[in-house]
Order: sequence, then C-alpha cells, then structure tokens
Amino acid sequence: MDAIAQLTNWMIAEGRRSDDPEKVVSYFCSSLIEAGVPLWRVNIGQRFANPLLIAWGIVWTPDGTESYDVTHETMLTDGYVGSSFEYILEHRKPLHKSLRQLDPKTEHSSYLDFAELGGTDYYATLLYYGDGSLHGCTFVTRSPEGFSPRHLKMIEDALPALSSALEPVTMRKSSKGLLRTYLGDGPSDAVWNGRIKRGERTTLDAVVMFSDLRGFTALSDRASEEDVFDMLSGYFDLVVQSVEENSGDILKFMGDGILSIFTVATQQDLNDQCKRAARSAQSVLTGLAALNHRREEARKPPLDIGIGINVGQVSYGNIGSPGRLDFTVLGKAVNLASRIEVLTKSLGHRVLATSAVAAASPELFSACGFHEVRGLAGSIELYSLVEKEHQASPMPDRHIDPDNMD
Repeated sequence: MDAIAQLTNWMIAEGRRSDDPEKVVSYFCSSLIEAGVPLWRVNIGQRFANPLLIAWGIVWTPDGTESYDVTHETMLTDGYVGSSFEYILEHRKPLHKSLRQLDPKTEHSSYLDFAELGGTDYYATLLYYGDGSLHGCTFVTRSPEGFSPRHLKMIEDALPALSSALEPVTMRKSSKGLLRTYLGDGPSDAVWNGRIKRGERTTLDAVVMFSDLRGFTALSDRASEEDVFDMLSGYFDLVVQSVEENSGDILKFMGDGILSIFTVATQQDLNDQCKRAARSAQSVLTGLAALNHRREEARKPPLDIGIGINVGQVSYGNIGSPGRLDFTVLGKAVNLASRIEVLTKSLGHRVLATSAVAAASPELFSACGFHEVRGLAGSIELYSLVEKEHQASPMPDRHIDPDNMD
C-alpha cells in the first residue's frame, strides 16, 4: 500500500473519529513528506458558524503544530485582503506561486515573509465539505526545485481524506462554540451532553450576580439606534469580561440586564466563589469608569450601573414549548439578587450583597443596615461594596422621571 492510500485509510478510520485536529494535521503532513512531498509549512484553515469567530485553523511546521482563531474583524485587515485565502475562496480555484524574485511593492506581505524565511514555492487550494462550504489550505516548501506537478497531484489526491477527518471536528467546534456563546460554559456543556429534555433541570448552589444599567430607557430615548447598540456593547463587554475572568458564567442578557452565576462545587468552594463575584463587581466598576471617560471624550452621557449579589440554591434547565426552548436559571436566590439590585437605586450604592456574600470578603464590604425586600416577609441585612477612588463614575441625571427608568 502506497503512502497516499495508507493516509486515506487512516483519515477515514481513525482520523474521522479523532477529536484532536492537531494530531490529524500532523499525520497528514508527515504522510505527505513520507510520500516525497517537500513540505516546510502547512496551514489548514476552517470556516465555521460563530458570531464571534469566522474561522479557526492549524499551522504545521517541522517543529510542531499550533491552532489559531480568526475574528470577523480580521477579514477586513491587510492580513486577509489580497492573501491567497481570499483569492482561492473568491475564485474557487487553487493558486500556485513561486516565491522567488518577488516584487515587494506589489506582492502580499505573507509571500514576502515566507520568501524571507527561505520559502521557494507556494500552493493554496480548497477543501470541500459535505454541507457545501469551502475551506482553505496552503503549502510552502523550501526545496530548491519547488513543488512539482507530481507533488501537487499527491496533495490534491489526499485532500478528500483530510476533509473527511476534519469536517466532523469543525462541525463539533461550530456547534459547541454556538452553544457556549449563547449559553455560557456550564449550561452549554449540559446541553451538549444531552440534558436537553423540556422541564429537565439541575439544582446546584451558586453565587448569583444581577447587573442592570441605570436610566437605560431614558438614555435610549434620547440616543440614536447606533448609539444605543454602542452603549450596550460597551457595557456588555466589560461585564462579560469581568465575570469570565473570575470563572463565572453569563447565563442571560435581558434587555440591559445581565444574569451571571458562579457555581459552588463544594462547601469549601463557597467562600472562593463569593470572593470571585465580589472581584468581578469591582472589575465592572473599574471598567465602567474607563468606559465613561471615553464616552465623556466623545461627548456622550455617562453610564451607571446597579449590581445585586446573592448566594443560594438555583435550578437551571430547559423551559418553553415543545417547539421552542429556553435555557435559564430559576430560584429564590435569583429573585433575591434581582430585587437587591433594584434597591441600589434607592440606597445610593451601586453594588449590594447579602451577608453570606459579604462575609467571604469583609474587607470589601460595608454594612448598610436592614432593609425590606419586595416579596420577603421580613427585612434582610445588606452590604455595599466599598468603591475605590479610581472606580468613581459620573452619575446620570437623578432628576429623570422615575417612571421612564428601568
């Protein structure tokens, strides 16, 4: 059995079942080298459905492999515009190019970089998947003779086998990425692992953080749609980053409200997760001050925020109709966090927490008395997060009609 036939058999059997794309690409490249193809650098790019990323890929060299992601913004840069990937995807045909005697004034920077590193010949071609999507791959050699027609035929003959191995990996990455983007890490894992029956739920302990923009309705009434989306994007970015950097999960965007949880695995883990939630709230305030500074320079009104933090038992799972489900978290702990956030308006503190949360980080909180909470028979003690000077944020107009505020 020749090397290409052996490569094809491996890809269709073991490679197709593998969840390790770097292993698949490494085997592909080493098999081609064994067959006589003088490879120096290979880039296998995969396009996939994701609102945050447009592609991912694997780069192979004799020193090893590494993966990379491509954002939608990258497609607008000089790195992509004019590149071989743009050419083959637009023209739907391969590109074979010598890297010798290139004109630095007219050639794409990638060709010049490869030539400077000793590359002599370049080949870019397409991978075809069963759903009709096209993907790109590039091959560079340092061989003085470059790629011969025989070499290129061997590469093309091996590509269908590579597609059969990488297509399921790409589909899984795409599906998991979509779930993670819209549901967060914990819930997406639950759905991916099959816990998706309507009404099925998981009960756990968690620190719940609910954040909400102040006066969003009044601000949005005065702003253009573009400004509203820009406002929300900036606010969402800083909250999501703060939560995820502290190992929390964003579960829901509800208008301008954000529901996050920090899952408590064990009783010993409780204090740590309370601290993570508090640090996340601190980070949000710091980020908000920086965001408002930029908004002030752009002559836009400042944003303000309210955050309520609580800890307790919650249940998350699927609710909805047989044809349309929503993955959400429910429970008294969630309701209390939301209602505590509402009290930040009247008490004049941007972050309020229950005593169980504050006890884990007493140096970060200050007691602010007992207060009645809507839906509870008695009053509860609340604590405000001590704000640092650099977290100070300009406050929106407090004379806005309360009926027009969220």
